[in-house]
Amino acid sequence: MELAHSERHPGCLPLACGRPRMLNRMVGGQDALEGEWPWQVSIQRNGSHFCGGSLITERWVLTAAHCFSNTSETSLYQVLLGARQLVKPGPHAMYARVKRVESNPLYQGMASSADVALVELEAPVTFTDYILPVCVPDPSVVFETGMNCWVTGWGSPSEQERLPNPRILQKLAVPIIDTPKCNLLYSKDAESSFQPKTIKEDMLCAGFAEGKKDACKGDSGGPLVCLVGQSWMQAGVISWGEGCARRNRPGVYIRVTSHHNWIHRIIPKLQFQRARSGGQKRGSRGHQLPSRNLAPCLAAHGILLVLMAPLTFL
Repeated sequence: MELAHSERHPGCLPLACGRPRMLNRMVGGQDALEGEWPWQVSIQRNGSHFCGGSLITERWVLTAAHCFSNTSETSLYQVLLGARQLVKPGPHAMYARVKRVESNPLYQGMASSADVALVELEAPVTFTDYILPVCVPDPSVVFETGMNCWVTGWGSPSEQERLPNPRILQKLAVPIIDTPKCNLLYSKDAESSFQPKTIKEDMLCAGFAEGKKDACKGDSGGPLVCLVGQSWMQAGVISWGEGCARRNRPGVYIRVTSHHNWIHRIIPKLQFQRARSGGQKRGSRGHQLPSRNLAPCLAAHGILLVLMAPLTFL
């Protein structure tokens, strides 16, 4: 079932993953712009949003395993792509049916390792300015402590409230926190009757020790992305946290590179993005400098675009 076909420029093909057409970004938890995060999807059950996800090929969405208690009832699920808002998503958005859900077999329940799942769409989607894949990093890509990354989703703005209509996609800049520091934060103020939660090897922390800004309920499964060179790479999948935006409780994400082998096994044709030397310079305060994100329209000249694309989809 499709809401509407998104517009695309005649003769233009997206040349690469992780390169949206929108250029301007500002720090803070605020409304996303139209087409700013074109890989962001809403996973819905019986027509209601319950988890986020990211488009990684024309057929596959990456999300969290804890989003699916029953992976066999695929008829209950649909994926909304190309949307900025959930209420009346608009002409650039479309719905896709779900063919199957593959949860990582190592996942053992909330706050455990391997909280990742792959959702296969019934039919491949057509890429547009508003529907594009994010880059999936090869294990050679390192997301360094302090690196400013972005988390996006339609989740609750706080533990008490729901995102108000029309439920516009929210974006938040969050720095990567190293694992020893994150473990230390989670050991602070722990209730005496509970074992402090530990950050496992395949987890990544991002956020603020003082709290106030964080992913929350309904954001689960969505992407944590970082600008590497001129492409956006997905560093993490939103997994868990103790409450939302609480002091000493930053958000915890599953590290995408830790599950490279499993993703490759499910999607053998996916080409992972390797670390490139050089990279993009950062602004003096950790902000990314603007990059040229517009993919040139070379198709009309008969140039072999497929050879230039880092991602090949069959």
